[in-house]
Amino acid sequence: MALLNPEDWSLALSVIVFLLCAASIGVVGTRITRVVDQLADVTGIGEAVAGALLLGAATSLSGAVLSVTAAANGSADLSVGNALGGIAVQTLFLAVADFFHRRANLEHAAASAANMLQNALLISLLALILLAPNLPDATIWGIHPVTPALLALYAFGIRMVRTARRDPMWVPSSTRSTEPDTPDDTSRMPPKGRLWTSFAVLAGVLGVSGWLLESAASNIAADLGVSLSVVGVLMTAVVTSLPELVTSIAAVRRGALTLAIGGIIGGNAFDTLFTAASDVAYRDGSIYHAMPGALIEWLALTLLMCGVLMMGLVRRQERGLAGIGFESVAIIALYGLGVVLMIVDGG
Repeated sequence: MALLNPEDWSLALSVIVFLLCAASIGVVGTRITRVVDQLADVTGIGEAVAGALLLGAATSLSGAVLSVTAAANGSADLSVGNALGGIAVQTLFLAVADFFHRRANLEHAAASAANMLQNALLISLLALILLAPNLPDATIWGIHPVTPALLALYAFGIRMVRTARRDPMWVPSSTRSTEPDTPDDTSRMPPKGRLWTSFAVLAGVLGVSGWLLESAASNIAADLGVSLSVVGVLMTAVVTSLPELVTSIAAVRRGALTLAIGGIIGGNAFDTLFTAASDVAYRDGSIYHAMPGALIEWLALTLLMCGVLMMGLVRRQERGLAGIGFESVAIIALYGLGVVLMIVDGG
């Protein structure tokens, strides 16, 4: 019964499970985009909010399960590394999606107050996590005070995002390349109940994939002698973020540009809650104070990437180098720098 006990998996079996989970996450992530796009229209909540709440949460589910499972097993570096690495690589995926929208820079074409607020919320959440290791290492029932603060800030921020969509106090200038969030014809869509059922099933597959992925990744790291921080940032974070890549590209090709940006940024904001949930699951004290220095450096770099993205959302450059915005070029360069630093530091 070795298959039922991950500790008995060989390196070859762990790699096979890892690849199968990656394929499953990629396929399901593509299908769930269409479902969320339709739910955004039939429920009337709009692509920006649907991207933040539904697409962002669902595509992040495999990563959330992996981080919480790793924390419960005492692997703080894999847990936090997966969460923070996911945010960075998903921001990179937004730059990749920019290549697939050839009419103009993606951030220019899909400008919205809701997406800007989501990015501001993400920056605030990351800053709070960065602050946590510098606060006293004191917990209540094993939970650091930053954890409920993260949850409260996220809830407050999402409420602001919904308000900004419903009653915006700031509206981007419309240009010939701007593509607003225009609902599709809902008469040809499946019933709302069927859409919600499809969403739940697909999200469940993503969650199971994340649970299996944690065991496979831990085994691979142990067998190859690789740091769990490196595995979390550069391996599991990339695999569990595959839905964001495929869904953002699929959304761009469907013309759902606001959903593409909202799904990435909203998913990133949701991913910060991995750390909060992991702190609850981690029973050896504050998970923030168990983060190695390499992850704190990665967190600072991720904050810089999000700041550059915010400048791009405000500047709205219509076309830049290689047909993408300056922020996309900078994000690609910053992520590459982070990978080099992570490998050199060895996690």
